[in-house]
This record gives sequence, C-alpha cells and structure tokens, in this order.
Amino acid sequence: MKPITILIAEDHTIVREGFRKLLELEADLKVAGEASDGRQAVNLARKLRPDVVLMDIAMPQLNGLEATRQLLKAVPAARVIILSAHGDDAYVQEATVAGAVGFLLKQSSAHEVCRAIRTVQNGGKFFSASITKRRKALREQLPGRAKGFSLKPVKLTSREMEVLQLIAEGRANKEMAAELGIGMKTVEKHREHLMHKLDIHDTAGLTRYAIGAGIIESSVRLTIV
Repeated sequence: MKPITILIAEDHTIVREGFRKLLELEADLKVAGEASDGRQAVNLARKLRPDVVLMDIAMPQLNGLEATRQLLKAVPAARVIILSAHGDDAYVQEATVAGAVGFLLKQSSAHEVCRAIRTVQNGGKFFSASITKRRKALREQLPGRAKGFSLKPVKLTSREMEVLQLIAEGRANKEMAAELGIGMKTVEKHREHLMHKLDIHDTAGLTRYAIGAGIIESSVRLTIV
C-alpha cells in the first residue's frame, strides 16, 4: 500500500522534529518535507504534492491560515490539518473558512495525530476532542441554523492578509515590498485598503487586530501597548 505523504509546516525546529520522529514510526505514513514558515510550506506543497499537510497556525512571514488558502489553490487535493496551542472558537472558524479539514491542539497524543492524518486522508474531518465537544454543543444550541459554525465572510484578499501580517511583525514598507516582490506604492495602497476595510487607522491597531484574528502569535501581545 502506498504510504500517506505528509508535509510538516512548523516554525519551531524542536516541534517539527518531534512530529517527524513520531510519524516515522508508522509504516503507512511518510514525511515528504518540512517547512519553517507559511510561504515555504506553499512552495513545497506545489513541488511535493503531499497528501496531508500539518500546518502550524502561527508562523512568520505567512501565517498558517493564509498559507492554507494559498496552498489549497495550488494543490486542491491536499488535506490540511491546522496545529495550534489554542483551540479558540475564532481560530477554528477561520481554519474551516480557509479550507482546513482538521484542527489539532499541540498537546494531542501521538495516537491522535496519526488518527487525524488517516481520517482526513480517507475523506473525513478531524478535530481535537475538546473542540468537537464545543462544536456539538453549538449545533444543539442553534438547531435552526446550518450545521457547524456561523461563519463571517473573509473581508481581506490574500495579498492584504500577507501585508497585514508583515505590518504586525514590524516590517517597514521597503522590507514588505522586497519580501512580496511588489513596489512601494503597491504596499502603501494595500495598507490604505486594510485601514479602510477594517476601519483601523494606525499600525498599533492593525497589530492588535492581527493578534486577535490569530494571524500572528499571541505572545506578541506582550510587546503591544
């Protein structure tokens, strides 16, 4: 039987190595590649065409949610499982909107991770037990609505999401232009569009929005006044 090929996208080396070692113990699972940021994950997915992607939600340059959107446009057959230290409803909703079919908390057991990979590869969806319990409770509370969460439409384009993350990471316009391969004036236009769409008119506000939306790691809160 052909093994399930997996791409691991995680910016912490020790966590990435841990996932690789536990997956290598399974005869039917094969790690095809590893990425340390969202942009690298998208590029590797195009090249390797993995069956399943384990995608960290908070990564530099391109967060896991936006990386998932871009990756699935390039490799529609891939099945993405989001990894996060937090199982907030907002994160799970955004992951579902982005196209992920699984959401695992990083404290999940090795058995649960392997089960999740096999489940999504077979066409199913998989969420950590605590998340599944909350989703079930929500459906029971809202019997008249469609199953699952009531999702808000995504307001920002992929490029605007990229610019927002780089702004929140403290990048200057010149750095953003070089990173994204666009002109300075284009960066400024994207910044203007972000402020208009979100009705936020300063960098600190955009950064707080990015943190609240799970676009950058919540630890950045400590640096925001």
